[in-house]
Amino acid sequence: MSVTAFAPETEARLAVARQVADAVLFEGYVLYPYRASAAKNRLRWQFGVLVPPTWGAATEEHDFQHTECLMEPRADATLAVELRFLRARRRTVQRARPDGGFDTVPELRLADRILVPWDEGTEERVEAVVRVGELLGDGVTIPFDHPAAEDTEPVLDETGRPVGRMIRRYEEITGALRLSARELDGPYRVLRLTAVVENTSTWTPADGAAADRDAALPRSLVAAHLLMGLSAGSFLSMTDPPEWAKGAVAACRNLHTWPVLAGEPGRADVVLSSPIILEDHPAIAPESPGALYDATEIDEILALRTAALTDEEKREARGTDERAAAVIDLADSMPPEVLERLHGAVRSLREVTGPAPAPALATDGFPDEFGVPRPDTPWWDPASDAGFDPGHDRVVVDGHSLGAGSRVLLRPGLRRTDAQDLFLAGRAAKVEAVLHDVDGVVHLAVTVEDDPGADIRREQGRFLYFQPDEVTPMDGDA
Repeated sequence: MSVTAFAPETEARLAVARQVADAVLFEGYVLYPYRASAAKNRLRWQFGVLVPPTWGAATEEHDFQHTECLMEPRADATLAVELRFLRARRRTVQRARPDGGFDTVPELRLADRILVPWDEGTEERVEAVVRVGELLGDGVTIPFDHPAAEDTEPVLDETGRPVGRMIRRYEEITGALRLSARELDGPYRVLRLTAVVENTSTWTPADGAAADRDAALPRSLVAAHLLMGLSAGSFLSMTDPPEWAKGAVAACRNLHTWPVLAGEPGRADVVLSSPIILEDHPAIAPESPGALYDATEIDEILALRTAALTDEEKREARGTDERAAAVIDLADSMPPEVLERLHGAVRSLREVTGPAPAPALATDGFPDEFGVPRPDTPWWDPASDAGFDPGHDRVVVDGHSLGAGSRVLLRPGLRRTDAQDLFLAGRAAKVEAVLHDVDGVVHLAVTVEDDPGADIRREQGRFLYFQPDEVTPMDGDA
């Protein structure tokens, strides 16, 4: 096993995936309005936090991540693994005294910023390169230890005169990365790769009492995630596996994390296992001008609201964190054409790879006033609605004829329903109308029984809509 730097070709492949991994690492790191005094920034570090085991047992927070995915390595392949996480570094602010000493203060005001106590996040990495053959059986364990430390940074005013200092303290963090693989039965050589990240800290709250979360965070792995790359071979998608592998994918256990294919589109040799659920080959929006570190990350809105901060608020944000200062500078310097580019983008259109078929001309053979030939059959003909009557039409479900007034049990379909409709599963409802859309699909407009607003919804024509296979008849309609 080697734990030296990655080979250049491995580093290049991981660098592409690392762009998205950086967004995972700093997701929600500091939220708009980017000031330490903001209430939302007093409860931080919400994603992928692996706490010391004793604290986790007392609070039900996690002290490990467990990743399983499938891979098809070639002979003599190696697996490069990179564990990345943030380490909370506690910052104290002190003001200089005339006698040369220092006093700890809640804030230190400078011309361009206001320094305050704050937990900074520093990136940590654990890297390893392992031959796939070594992973079979018991696998390998890579322990890591980041000792406690303290450093001091002088604070100078605009004239260069020392006016204070910042003291940054690190607590010890210990952990382990456990890697193993098992060959699965079947016609193909497929291995199930297991990667477990553990916080192994022996820290316990003082005096056996339950300490607050702030005491545990400096000893925790924050935003922990894994990048894994094969030197030869490929991983299988966990969200869209081939038909023959669906059973094996379903048997994989992923706890507090989820692996997706990462790196360049079209390749399958890199996996990102993230505490935030992503799709295969996630990518940073090309319009985004820089990191905003906000868990909602709506660039245009955040850029506009950040630019609207007062000068005093910007001073506080700049003193809160260097990344917050970078966001303020980004918003202040963003040219109008870049801001305009953030105003939405269409990504669902695909190129037409061949000429479109010539449309059938209308019977008169003439194009319309815009020079576009008219098809002989429009995509929707309003006159065709004459044959439908939502209040009297009926549809047969499980041998029962349903129409306005019928009672049904709601069984929302998992693949096509609104997530909130799942709360209505098993509820009784009344059919108000049977509707047909332009594609010929039938929909039942219903109101939920025992809904105190049902009469108002009925008067306003505001119904819930389900397809026939999402309901079970309750009446004796036939």
